[in-house]
Amino acid sequence: MIAELVPSLAPDVLAEAEDAVAEMARFDEGMGSEVRPYSAVLLRGEAIASSDIEHITSSARNISLAEETGGDRTGNASLVAANVRAMRQAIDHTTAPDVRGVLTLHEHLMRDDPRHDAGSFRTEQVWVGGHASTPVGAHFVPPHHEHVPDAVADLTSFATRPDLARMPQLAITHAQFETIHPFTDGNGRTGRALMHVMLRESGLVKHGVVPVSAGLLTDTRGYHEALDTYRIGDPEPIVRLFTSSALKAVGNATRLVAEVREIRQSWDGLVRARRDSTTWRVADLMLRFPVVTAKTVATHLKISPTNVPRAMAPLREAGVVQSGTHHATRSAYWWSPQITDAVDDFAVRAGRRKL
Repeated sequence: MIAELVPSLAPDVLAEAEDAVAEMARFDEGMGSEVRPYSAVLLRGEAIASSDIEHITSSARNISLAEETGGDRTGNASLVAANVRAMRQAIDHTTAPDVRGVLTLHEHLMRDDPRHDAGSFRTEQVWVGGHASTPVGAHFVPPHHEHVPDAVADLTSFATRPDLARMPQLAITHAQFETIHPFTDGNGRTGRALMHVMLRESGLVKHGVVPVSAGLLTDTRGYHEALDTYRIGDPEPIVRLFTSSALKAVGNATRLVAEVREIRQSWDGLVRARRDSTTWRVADLMLRFPVVTAKTVATHLKISPTNVPRAMAPLREAGVVQSGTHHATRSAYWWSPQITDAVDDFAVRAGRRKL
């Protein structure tokens, strides 16, 4: 149990952690009024990175398409789209860093997977590594399932303490969550979504998303080794890793925001439409939703679905968007290759394999 833990960390570890926290705050504050479109892009990048740590990988286009159309709910794109949904829940100011919040995040993540009981703690023993039929020889055996509710309650008490340095609190909470392993599946993704609830609740991140998972993805081996070291009583490696990951994430995210901003500015010189045309509102919407259907555009811009193709026409003629039909749902959609490519490039820089 860690509710009353006072972490013992070297002064240089604490100093570096505080530097990283300051960088995260500066990045978030710098987004300011621009938060809405760029936060959506960063959220997808974070969800992609968090999923890829667990070897669940898909392209930004397919993930956005799965978000938009539903489609096949068993493929990787749908799994990552569910992670986007959980991440959005984490930052939308309705989820608290408590037991109910943890269950809510898991429910959003796993509700389309009939193999697992979404939003409920496990009721069986699980283990990591070794043979599927026995925990003998497993790499790690989490606590018995009867202890999970109390262990998560204890963890959330630690996560909400106001007396702790932010980065160590974030790193140790995450490591403890992974150690408890409260669900049969989706533990890593739920735990990393919980990080964003904590960042928001602490006031450290007020405007958007700092994609910490994208930093962790740069060193997945170090991530798993740090978790192992934490489990034998040493929290320093996981705190160091979170510190370096946060700094890498800020650098990568800054580049992504700059690229998306430049892409949108370039459209002003390519698209031929009146300045009061709905086309420009659609262009801005594509930053938040790089794949859209007529229904989505109509809902967000308060226009008739029948008017969407006309608003899209100048963007298509300029090569800014392309159109397609989803193979499973037969739904027509439009997408921005430049925006999805920028998100894919972000994920590759973070360490995802090229698709």
